Amino acid sequence: MRKALIIRASKKEFDCRIDSQEEVIKAQALGNLLRGENSLVVGDWILLDDDDVITKRLERENEIFRFLQRESKKKVSAANCQRMVILTSVSRPEYKSGLVDRFLVRALQWQVKPLVVFNKMDEHDPEVVDLAFEALRFRHLEIDCFEVTCEDPNYKPKYLSYGLPELKNELEEKTTIFMGQSGVGKSSIINMLSSGELDLKTKSVGRGGKGSHTTTWTEIIDVGPFRLMDSPGIRSFSLEDLNPQELIEYFPDLEELSVRCKFRDCQHEQDSKGCAFAKLGDSLEDQALRSRLESYKKIRSEVSATPAWAKKI
Repeated sequence: MRKALIIRASKKEFDCRIDSQEEVIKAQALGNLLRGENSLVVGDWILLDDDDVITKRLERENEIFRFLQRESKKKVSAANCQRMVILTSVSRPEYKSGLVDRFLVRALQWQVKPLVVFNKMDEHDPEVVDLAFEALRFRHLEIDCFEVTCEDPNYKPKYLSYGLPELKNELEEKTTIFMGQSGVGKSSIINMLSSGELDLKTKSVGRGGKGSHTTTWTEIIDVGPFRLMDSPGIRSFSLEDLNPQELIEYFPDLEELSVRCKFRDCQHEQDSKGCAFAKLGDSLEDQALRSRLESYKKIRSEVSATPAWAKKI
């Protein structure tokens, strides 16, 4: 038996890289590995027999998934990711802290360590995006933030502690999924991280400020010491499959304070009696928590309005 990693998957055929080797082979799978919860996905470690048939899927470290509401089941699209790079732009498309918070919810749900990367720093206007404040929003989550620009691999950080060299070190020997709004430069950053070994297709941001979709598949790209899992860009990021009663668990910085509320069903609104958040002051740290609270309440209202959220499996 040989251990291998699925780097690209279709319904019945899989591109697999043999462990500790550069060799990539096409493999078939036993029928029981093509159905239901046993279905194979990109990122799965598997065992191959001498006929290049996948006979077993090894235990997963984590899963990238969504709950399908109508079918009340979990749909897994990838597995075994050690890092999630949440890539955002400080220019076009417009930076949206709430969208970053949505990706953070998924990272915590999927049990993947998130990194927030601010791209297009060559176009940064500090009057529009305050990087120090945005990094402060994530302090209690112990999330590292990086500032880079795909236009200049030698760019030096001006506002944060970390830049491209530190990002490369953080991704070394890790499988990483890149998430971000269309047009933020995922393919360009991956090209830069590859030091010229790759040439992923890229397109510029359109007139409306929304990027063109150029990546249409999910696959693992081997970049020297990195394994990068690329995924299609999105224009919105729905969280409607989440249980609204469990949402606070994916805001651990807020959950820590919410337990001090007088009532367990506190909605954390301005007129909520005994709400711990009402005591927040004007310090930058309290403003950062208040900003996170606004994101939480907006997401909660969306998932609560969903007619029927999926069962947890």
